[in-house]
Amino acid sequence: MEHMHVKGAHIFSHNLARLLNITPEQVRRDLMLIGLTGNHRKGYNIEALVGLIGKTIDSYDPQNIAIIGIGNLGRAVTAFIRKSGSRLRIVASFDIDPLKINHEIAGVHCYPVSDIEKMIKKLDISIAILTVPPDTARSIAGILTDSGIKGILNLTSVHLDLPEHIYLKDYDIITSLEEIGFFIKSRG
Repeated sequence: MEHMHVKGAHIFSHNLARLLNITPEQVRRDLMLIGLTGNHRKGYNIEALVGLIGKTIDSYDPQNIAIIGIGNLGRAVTAFIRKSGSRLRIVASFDIDPLKINHEIAGVHCYPVSDIEKMIKKLDISIAILTVPPDTARSIAGILTDSGIKGILNLTSVHLDLPEHIYLKDYDIITSLEEIGFFIKSRG
């Protein structure tokens, strides 16, 4: 990839997609969202690409996050985010377990689920990470929708239908592992 450092060098969306393990369409859509367009014959100017991504990332104010369901997965995700050096800040967790409520779990204060709406507004939380049991995922997502949350990372296996103004990212670990297993098996 040394050619990428040459002034005026370009890269195509399919090359970026392969590096990121996503589709070229996702690359083009995401780059369009930050205002970068490529050239069909040459691709994206690498210098402009790196500059705009850096400017976009640096311009973001830190965002406040809530973990909904502070069980094993919730605690692991909290620890991972805190060690990542990201601009994302976990400022609250929510749970129904009376032994967790009003205690600090994984370095984050745990509130009752009934306080979600109030605390999301009070703490200016824009992102929720959903790590609740599947049977409660839809009802909690409804509470989050009513609370004014802007984005949800859904780590449950439940498909959520949310209003368009809420950015939803689903990540089902089991489905991803099964997909990897299928491709490994099918290759021989």
